[in-house]
Amino acid sequence: MNDMAPIVTRQRKPDWIRVKAPTSAGFAKTRELMRAKSLTTVCEEAACPNIGECWSKKHATVMILGDTCTRACAFCNVKTGMPRAVDPMEPQNVADAAAQMGLQHIVITSVDRDDLPDGGASQFVKVIQAIRRSNPITTIEILTPDFRNKAQAAIERIVEARPDVYNHNLETVPRLYPTIRPGARYYASLRLLESVKRHDPSIFTKSGVMLGLGEERLEVHQVMDDMRCADIDFLTMGQYLQPTPRHAKVAEFVTPKAFDAYAGIARAKGFALVASSPLTRSSYHAGDDFAKLRMARDPKLGGVPVHVPARA
Repeated sequence: MNDMAPIVTRQRKPDWIRVKAPTSAGFAKTRELMRAKSLTTVCEEAACPNIGECWSKKHATVMILGDTCTRACAFCNVKTGMPRAVDPMEPQNVADAAAQMGLQHIVITSVDRDDLPDGGASQFVKVIQAIRRSNPITTIEILTPDFRNKAQAAIERIVEARPDVYNHNLETVPRLYPTIRPGARYYASLRLLESVKRHDPSIFTKSGVMLGLGEERLEVHQVMDDMRCADIDFLTMGQYLQPTPRHAKVAEFVTPKAFDAYAGIARAKGFALVASSPLTRSSYHAGDDFAKLRMARDPKLGGVPVHVPARA
């Protein structure tokens, strides 16, 4: 052994961010179904801290277009490399899994596929169509990449397929993009979400940011303003957690009280829905949140902004 080798230490998480290891029967059944259908989930690939709770309730976020990303963001645990060919059976496999799980709401995301002519947009369309055929009452939320250099054509195709929620995460403040999200451009992501609303105002738009990467409070406020200018309906805010020692370090563990304060500011800025807590993730409790979104937009039900309580 090399005595001069560096010792890698992991940051100790505060009590409010710790979760129990998944052990339930429901978790095992969900994992078994995902394996049987050869499906990948972002829950596993991104090492989500909520996987035990969500899988126990038969909630899973399916990641299409394989498990290998063409980019290497400093916060993301999904592996990077040359992806495999697109699986033509994937759309029906996703629809079948949704039917077997009895899902009322499903979230579909993907790796970045800069190697594909359309960035993978056609596969999103095929998955939406397959779910509509097999499960017409299931509502569909998509979380897409930015479709770099091909966003307009991709958005037009996907919006025409009419998902119920279109999510694309800004992830962090503009200043941190060169180190945290170097393959993307902040204003290109904003324009993508703005374009979705312009093409179809009835589709809910959603975006999220991670806190604890070194952002300043006023920078977060500015991101909120930028999102509202793009007419984004739903904001999610959660604590960044370092997946491995080779990823970006946690600059700060933001307290639940600070998350609540950010939520209050976001509500005042006019978001229809805000989910803000250390364990909040883009698709955490997505089905319940979609129901709240519809209530917030329906004037018969009040039409007031909704804050999702912090989730322990």
